[in-house]
Amino acid sequence: MLNSTSFMLMGNSNTSLPWDVLGLPKDSFSNALTKNIMAMLVWLALSVINGSMVHTFLRHSFFYEDPRYIMFICMVLNDALQLSLVTALYMASYIFRQIHASVCCLLIMTAVVTTRSTPLILAGMAVERYIAICFPLHYGQMCTVRRTLLLIGIILILTATPPISDLLITVIKEPPHFFESSIFCDHTLLFRDRSIYYKNCVFDGTYLSFVALTLLYTYCKIMLAARAASTGVASVKRARNTVLLHGVQLLLCMLAFVVPSLQAALISLFPHLSLEIRYVFFLLVYIIPRFLSPMIYGFRDERFRKYWVRCLTRRTGSTNRVRPVLKANLRGK
Repeated sequence: MLNSTSFMLMGNSNTSLPWDVLGLPKDSFSNALTKNIMAMLVWLALSVINGSMVHTFLRHSFFYEDPRYIMFICMVLNDALQLSLVTALYMASYIFRQIHASVCCLLIMTAVVTTRSTPLILAGMAVERYIAICFPLHYGQMCTVRRTLLLIGIILILTATPPISDLLITVIKEPPHFFESSIFCDHTLLFRDRSIYYKNCVFDGTYLSFVALTLLYTYCKIMLAARAASTGVASVKRARNTVLLHGVQLLLCMLAFVVPSLQAALISLFPHLSLEIRYVFFLLVYIIPRFLSPMIYGFRDERFRKYWVRCLTRRTGSTNRVRPVLKANLRGK
């Protein structure tokens, strides 16, 4: 997945190394400044939204006793970390020519883990909605906080295994001084052995197919429950729409696999727009999907929205109360 991220970042850099190798045009200072400002504004807006959601979650104990909201806040934290890391890599590609290979390794591996965690968390959230709708009497026994935390731990182990194996293969195949050198921070330049590429293709194809089948199965089951339900139809429809939105998120995640080929085809057709094409794909694949998590639960979930809006209004109210006090103190002086 991070192959496309790194390739897009490499296309943004003003350094001489990537441009000499790829023969791509350099971005002008005004375009680079505009793109970085937009990336920073998007990151700032989403950071404020995600931060307020985490604050709301932590302030109310009943949220972190509910498996549904535990999975949700894990998605929010994962998205926030991924967005921060990808934005930092994007902006760094304009500033640094090369960075230390060990630092690049840490950044790339963390980005890979957060990117691959998203589909598996989506699958877990879809299964939770499926159990809540189709097995409501057994929900308390099947979906517990302990099992939810265990599932999150399993997801972390599964997503961390491929980058760790990439690192081990690289340590074995590369010379000892490789991680002491400076390189342009790109997945394919860091993990250069061809076996890593084929291994990741098999892993990604297998686990994304599993996630897609899980979402399809849960959606069909909830659809059947919606047709058969005589009471509580509204909650069933909300669950169905939630799983459908999870499917949209998964499709956006899978764009990371088709981006390199599609991007290369468009650049071959419109070489003078290569930088703009890379920037559009960067927004489409790694920025826009981060807006969906707050929308699915932050805006659509009535219970969470009530406390979230209350948290936001309290902050605004406290700010408004401080200003008159400051003005009164200044007048008194």
